[in-house]
Amino acid sequence: MSKRISLGSTLSNTKMRTPENLSLSSGMCCVCTANCVGPCEIGLSAVRGSEAIYPYATDINQFASEKEYSLDFSHFNINGRVFQAKGESMDPYEVTYPKAEIKTTFGIKNPIPVKGPYILPAIAKLNWQDYYAGAAVFGVPVVIGEDVVAKDKALELDHNKVVNSPLIKEMVDTFRNYYHGYGDIILQANMDDEYLGVLDYAIEKLGVESVEIKFGQAAKGIQGMGRIKDINDALKFQKMGYVVYPDPSDSKIAEAYKAGIGQVFERIGKLPVWDEDHFEKRIAELREKGAKRICFKTGPFDPEDLLRILKIASKCEVDLVTFDGAGGGTGNSPVKMMNEWGIPTVELECIVYALLEKIYSEGYNKVQVAITGGIAMEDQVYKALSLGAPYINFVAIGRAAMAAAISGKHVGNAIDNGKIFPDIQRFGNTKEEIFEDIKQLKTIYEDAVSLPAGAIGVYSYLERVSTGVKQLMALNRRFDIKDISRADILPMTALASEVSGLDSYSKRLSKILK
Repeated sequence: MSKRISLGSTLSNTKMRTPENLSLSSGMCCVCTANCVGPCEIGLSAVRGSEAIYPYATDINQFASEKEYSLDFSHFNINGRVFQAKGESMDPYEVTYPKAEIKTTFGIKNPIPVKGPYILPAIAKLNWQDYYAGAAVFGVPVVIGEDVVAKDKALELDHNKVVNSPLIKEMVDTFRNYYHGYGDIILQANMDDEYLGVLDYAIEKLGVESVEIKFGQAAKGIQGMGRIKDINDALKFQKMGYVVYPDPSDSKIAEAYKAGIGQVFERIGKLPVWDEDHFEKRIAELREKGAKRICFKTGPFDPEDLLRILKIASKCEVDLVTFDGAGGGTGNSPVKMMNEWGIPTVELECIVYALLEKIYSEGYNKVQVAITGGIAMEDQVYKALSLGAPYINFVAIGRAAMAAAISGKHVGNAIDNGKIFPDIQRFGNTKEEIFEDIKQLKTIYEDAVSLPAGAIGVYSYLERVSTGVKQLMALNRRFDIKDISRADILPMTALASEVSGLDSYSKRLSKILK
């Protein structure tokens, strides 16, 4: 694990005056001179105070931890076999990677088909239009992030309950406009959303069938925070039921604000205070209203809490639980929390695997499970599915899929403006020439060329990942996604072996030679 600390970070748009000469204990420059203008985090804090806790320009950026953890998926190598294994025939024309089947189903009570073992996790900013559309084009579930109503300028409330949210409707319709029989759009809710009746509105008025309840803000552990500079906005959010600090309705604070005295207002999401009885009742209500698939989303909390969440999910027959490992996140999370809090993805997955093995041995109902946290390419997808087999069924891919949506959109805009990037010109000059998979998309959409370029970007990215996963399946003679096994990966380090419980190459050899 990297122990080199730096008080300069692209996350906060800060830098060190002498990056090559830092104090290993504090992260400060070894020589902190009186002539420095303070470009580091200390300098930023000196002029912006608590604002410096948060990442830079959260509206146009997404973020991940800078910390190098002691264990990640690179500590495992993918195994390979040469003789017959599950899911294959002896026909060499059939035993080929394009024949590998990665289609599966999402949901237990009301399963629906999906094109691959992927979920695109919660996003409600950046290029969400192409992110949602791309999920529909490829055919996998995608999640609308929490707290959308706080951004909806046309939101209508009645007694603090949502009766109309044009923004949520637009997000749902963006997926449905390109839906072709696979996947679904899932609406996520945090505690504030539940207070405002967001899920009830979406199920009853928009026909949303899949919903997700969130325990904390995924990999960040707490709920969202946002600074509010205008007291009228602060009062508006307070009236909606949000926690606003300091209290803008306090006459003394309001007078101080007018005089330019006091701290900036902050909208702070409520921390969950739910328990087993609440969930049992609430999930029954959601199903009665029309929800067909109910999901949980949680971060890398203490293992005791994770066990409790799994037991609640099992007892209430929840369809999917997604576990988000440290460190990363797309939203407005404190930088230090992103870097220094939570269980890294590989260790989290091993903990979840052990917990699932325990509760299933005790007769608990099975739930589908997804793992996420820094997973971007096919090797990581395959290792994650293998490490969690047979209990972990999906891999959630967030930042990478959003990057594909943004990249595809930029390329599409460049084509439309006749200013194609030099690195892209080698593929052609038109949208159809440059986006290779448009030919394939014509088998689904009559006018595939008119699909949003960002959505094509998501499709093409997931198509590449899927092809890679199929090749790795064939390498292990697995021709159905359900047949991926923990035997398909091997730990390369003692720590990887210890945490995962998997035998290293040498241990496997010893067993063979006995």
